Amino acid sequence: MLDFRHQTLPARPGVGYKPQHFSNILEAPQPVEWLEIHAENYMGEGGRPLAQLRALAERFPISVHGVGLSIGGEGRLDADHLARLKHLVGWLNPASFSEHLAWSTHDGAYLNDLLPLPYTEATLARVADHIDEVQEALGRRMLLENPSTYLAFAETTMAETDFLAELTRRTGCGLLLDVNNVFVSATNQQTNPRAYLAAFPLDQVGEIHLGGHDEDHDDHGAPLLIDSHGSEVVDPVWALYAEVIAAGGPKPTLIEWDNDVPDWPVLAAEAQRAADVLDKVPA
Repeated sequence: MLDFRHQTLPARPGVGYKPQHFSNILEAPQPVEWLEIHAENYMGEGGRPLAQLRALAERFPISVHGVGLSIGGEGRLDADHLARLKHLVGWLNPASFSEHLAWSTHDGAYLNDLLPLPYTEATLARVADHIDEVQEALGRRMLLENPSTYLAFAETTMAETDFLAELTRRTGCGLLLDVNNVFVSATNQQTNPRAYLAAFPLDQVGEIHLGGHDEDHDDHGAPLLIDSHGSEVVDPVWALYAEVIAAGGPKPTLIEWDNDVPDWPVLAAEAQRAADVLDKVPA
C-alpha cells in the first residue's frame, strides 16, 4: 500500500493529469512537481487508469479533486459515493483532497454542472455539516474551492469570502483558491476581483488553481465569461495570481486544462509561467 502520511504538496506548479501525457510526465516532468486527478475517474476496481495512477504516485505527490459530492446539496451526501471516495483516498493516501462549494444533485439525479448557492445561515449550517461528514469519513482535512458564478441570489445575506471564512472556522477545513473563478465571477457580476481577493482568507489556502475560460456576451451585450478549462490562462488572471502570491506567499499551484487538452509542451509552458511567479517570492 502506498504511504504518503508525511507528504504534502510542494509550493510549486502542478497540472491536472491526463492519460495522454503519461509518458511525457515520466520522461521529463519539469517544471511540474505534483499532479492532480479527478476522484470520480479513479473509483473503479482496476485496469490501466489505476495502474498508471499507482506508478505516478510512486514519483509525485498527488492531489485528489472531487467533482461529485454535491457539498452544497439540500439532501444528505450520497453514502455510496462517499464510500467509493473513502476507498480511493484510503489506498492512495494523497497529499491533498478538495471539493467545490457547489451542488450537483437533486432527488437522486446527478446534474452535469457545479451549481451556485445562496449564502445564508441555513446554507452555511448545511454545508458545514456536509464538510464535517466528509472529513470524518476520510480522516483528513479537506479543501473547499470557491466557485465560478454567473448570477447572484436575492436571498444571499453574506459575502462569499465571509461565507468561506466562517466554514473554515466551524469545520477546520482549508480552502482552494481558484483565481480564474474569481476573475470569471467578478466579470460576470461586475464586481472588483481585487477587492474579493483582499477579503479572502489567504492563510487558509492550501492550493491554488489557474485555468482558462471562454468569452461571450449576455443578451444585453455585457461580457459573459464561461469557466471552461479549455485554453491558456489569460494575462489578467496571471496578474491577479502574482498579487496573491506576493500577499500570501508561495502556494501549490495547479494548471487546470480539462477540455481541448493540448500537447505536453503547451501545458508545461503554462506550469513554467507559474514557476516564474513563484520564484520571485521568498518562501
